[in-house]
Amino acid sequence: MHGMSGLHVLRAGGPEPARPGGGARNSAQIQGDPRRWRALAIIDLCLLAVTMDNTILNVALPTISRQLGASGAQLQWMVDAYIVVFAGLLLTSGTLGDRLGRRKLLLAGLSVFGLASMATVFVGSADQLIAIRGIMGLGGALLMPATLSLITNLFTEAERPRAIATWAAVSGVGMVLGPIVGGALLENFSWNAIFLVNVPIVAVGLVGTLLLIPESRDAHPDRLDPLGALLSIAGLATLVYGIIEAPGVGWTAPETLLRVGVGLGLIFVFGVWELHNSAPMFDIKLFARPNFGPTSFAETVAHFALVGGMFALTQYLQFVWGQPPLQAGISMLPVAFGVVIGSIVATKLLPRIGAKYLIVAGMAGISLALLSISRLTVDSSYLAFGVVLGFMSLGMGLAMAPATDAIMGAVDKARAGVGSATNDTTRELGSALGVAIFGSIVSSGYRDRLSGRLVGLPGGLSGLPAGVGAAVRDSIGSATVAVSHLPGETGATVMAAAKQAFVAGMSSATAIGALIVAVGAVMVVVWMPNRRRTSDTDQVEGAPADAAAYVARTV
Repeated sequence: MHGMSGLHVLRAGGPEPARPGGGARNSAQIQGDPRRWRALAIIDLCLLAVTMDNTILNVALPTISRQLGASGAQLQWMVDAYIVVFAGLLLTSGTLGDRLGRRKLLLAGLSVFGLASMATVFVGSADQLIAIRGIMGLGGALLMPATLSLITNLFTEAERPRAIATWAAVSGVGMVLGPIVGGALLENFSWNAIFLVNVPIVAVGLVGTLLLIPESRDAHPDRLDPLGALLSIAGLATLVYGIIEAPGVGWTAPETLLRVGVGLGLIFVFGVWELHNSAPMFDIKLFARPNFGPTSFAETVAHFALVGGMFALTQYLQFVWGQPPLQAGISMLPVAFGVVIGSIVATKLLPRIGAKYLIVAGMAGISLALLSISRLTVDSSYLAFGVVLGFMSLGMGLAMAPATDAIMGAVDKARAGVGSATNDTTRELGSALGVAIFGSIVSSGYRDRLSGRLVGLPGGLSGLPAGVGAAVRDSIGSATVAVSHLPGETGATVMAAAKQAFVAGMSSATAIGALIVAVGAVMVVVWMPNRRRTSDTDQVEGAPADAAAYVARTV
């Protein structure tokens, strides 16, 4: 296997191998570090800052639009600049962490992320904020793979499922806390506060990392692969950009086909190059391993469903139910509880039934939850909403903790950064696809059904003032503003029709999402073998536990 020549035998209490240039301690010593559980708290805190930042901006966009005079395109790029840079750099960042040191990358990422957050105080235009969001994406890409690869090297195989379960739970909780924290800050402070909240988190993260987290790296890395890094950055960034822009210009538009085609083409060239390179940045053959390929696919599909579903449901809460941002964020709390409970249950069951059936059960739960969401109406109760949301996130927690553990167990610890980056990249691609595809289906469904809902209005949409009619047809958000220019009864009729049309579009999107996840679950059943974990305590005391044996037991 690639990279095995540089791996030393990991014996508890064994001698420290030679470390050229003062390199990292060996993995056995790191795993026995008594500070590891406190170090995990710091790692999870760093992760929380990044995951919250993915969603905290959404509730502030209307305020930023007013105060900075941002156009719709600029508001979109405030979100997209972060995602494109973040996704494009993940694989390269994971490789750099393996080579240079994962703690170093975590410290560098925290520093960039914190300084960029502080710089928002000086922002005077929308374009400046877009540039800062790109820099924040760079910081996030540096630190995100380091979090999971450090966990893999800090904990033994027996401890790793519990540690990764906390990582997966914090990742899910952060997405929910973003809108809640953002809404609370906006009610009391200016929009800059949603970024400045990162500064104390980063400060604690930096100090905690320096005091508690030991360095780890690949002791004998191969030579650099600059062409592979360039191809991966260009391919992933172009593909994610094409997916993000697709709903606006159309999935069959020439621009979309060109962007997605170029992105996929560059990724294909990257794969060919890595297969024929004697020292590849990323070992493509990992996807042929029984656990790595199926679980990476499951990560993509599950995040497609969760993030796409949350994208539709947050609009449902604000535009259909009329909830303000803070209340809408609080209404999404069942996601946090479901992910945490699912992760805990998965950790308990993993040694008994194996990752395969947990992942499939979780995906089946997500599919059923999406199907239930498709049955929501304008007048559905919060109880019904909360139950299906909690059930969907429970499935997410049940599937993602063992999937992440399986991915990290399929790579040797010297290459943990690459495994972590792959895990993060599949999540990011799934999330981008979820928002783009769910958003596109909701939007088209809304427009298709709106006219039919206005048959009782004289002249329908065409009977409304030109600007108002166009705004109502554009989106439910625009309709909410536009109806204020209409007489009371007419405005109420149009708003009721807009709500019904949006719910119909959301129903189509979630039903299609349920089908996609169900098909994905069937593919995992066929593709992935089920092999239960062998804990460290099952080994004969003193037996060598080198990375080759570690991988063999896991996959």
